[in-house]
Amino acid sequence: MLCIPPEGEHRTVGGISCALNGASTDNCPAGLVVPPRLALMATTEQVPDTRLKRGISGPLLYLFILGDVLGAGVYALVGVISAEVGGAIWMPLMVALALALLTAGSYAELVTKYPKAGGAAVFADRAFRKPFISFLVGFCMLAAGVTSAAGLAQAFAGGYLTTFIDVPAVPAALVFLALLAVLNMRGIKESVRSNVVMTVIEVSGLVLVIVVVGIFVAGGNGDISRVNEFPPGVSAASAVLAASLIAYYSFVGFEVSANVAEEVRDVSRVYPKAIFGALLTAGVVYLLIGLAASAALAPDQLAGSSSPLLDVVAATGAGIPDWLFSLVALIAVANGALLTMIMSSRLTYGMAEQGLFPSVFDRVLPQRRTPWVAIVATTLVAMALTLTGGLESLSQTVVLLLLFVFLSTNIAVIVLRKDEVQHQHFRIPVVFPYLAIASCLLLLTQQTGEIWLRAGILLALGLALYGVQRFVRGRAVH
Repeated sequence: MLCIPPEGEHRTVGGISCALNGASTDNCPAGLVVPPRLALMATTEQVPDTRLKRGISGPLLYLFILGDVLGAGVYALVGVISAEVGGAIWMPLMVALALALLTAGSYAELVTKYPKAGGAAVFADRAFRKPFISFLVGFCMLAAGVTSAAGLAQAFAGGYLTTFIDVPAVPAALVFLALLAVLNMRGIKESVRSNVVMTVIEVSGLVLVIVVVGIFVAGGNGDISRVNEFPPGVSAASAVLAASLIAYYSFVGFEVSANVAEEVRDVSRVYPKAIFGALLTAGVVYLLIGLAASAALAPDQLAGSSSPLLDVVAATGAGIPDWLFSLVALIAVANGALLTMIMSSRLTYGMAEQGLFPSVFDRVLPQRRTPWVAIVATTLVAMALTLTGGLESLSQTVVLLLLFVFLSTNIAVIVLRKDEVQHQHFRIPVVFPYLAIASCLLLLTQQTGEIWLRAGILLALGLALYGVQRFVRGRAVH
């Protein structure tokens, strides 16, 4: 059963926690070991004590969230977005940013109000007091992670990889996931510093695109007028809305930071600034990337490309070797996929420890102390998902699953408004959670039957595991 730990105690909540009883976070899911900083509200009272070390500062939290948001998605999805809106790539990116900021406001309030590891599952448990709902929220996070890894595997096996070796995409994606599983089993010591390094690499590639296209356009090249052109015969509003669903994938990732609330120094002051600052910074970068891509290449050249930003850089004639930019892109994609698979496997392991999944998933390697059954299981599911659709449909499935998590969080912030705590915390104006709920429902209406089917199958798998475990525990009691 899911539970909220007493003040001063730390447990796994819904299987989404990492360090236990003050233990090291060396083997934590990389995506859950976050860094903090930035804020909106001064704190005059202490937040609840924790057995975890508050070692995450504001600037590092900002960089971690920024690196998570600026991950691999934009390197692969620019072409997919262009197929929907032509040259107006920047428009759905800005719409997606606005929608993401609405839900980020709910996270900022709840994280600073209940600074406990566990994120959305903690909020659901406090608000609804229904363990089954908390389980569904946690499992949606898990399923979204595995699906995201499948999409990133396809992105890795696309045009960026063919710069080095020309191999069929599907086998390459499967081998990529298998290699990630091997690394995962060996045990990955993730630290804040390594996350900062990866963030610098990811951002440097995006800045490079912006700079070379800026020089290209300043020299009288390209066509800046394309940034407001839509495909002929397509409604601008419907095109932007459809593309916003895809663009939304590029902004998800901020929610993972909720899982390290206990490790953030002065969380009430720091967390809101970090999450809003990182999202706004990412928004500026994405705006410039959207403008640059359209100015450098025509929409028909961008659409369908599995390495769109590489094609943009090549079109400028800047003389940057294809292999160099492809290497940066591959590092960004591989890092994102690895962190996602580490998180997913630890989530599976934690849910098994809590009795939500069959106990077989909590088995660990004796020497490495890594959850090998959970790693194998999540890797096999990710492999299967790579065979069910392309990057576009997989990214939309991730968004669908996370929309349920976001709906739960946005409703929870309203339900818990009257719940008083003994420390000051950030408060979002009450209208914003309602707008966030409306935004989630709007995006849900844009999903196709294929996306609902894939997400439904994943949820059915989770419910089956949950049912098996309840049956086994029921027989053990009797």
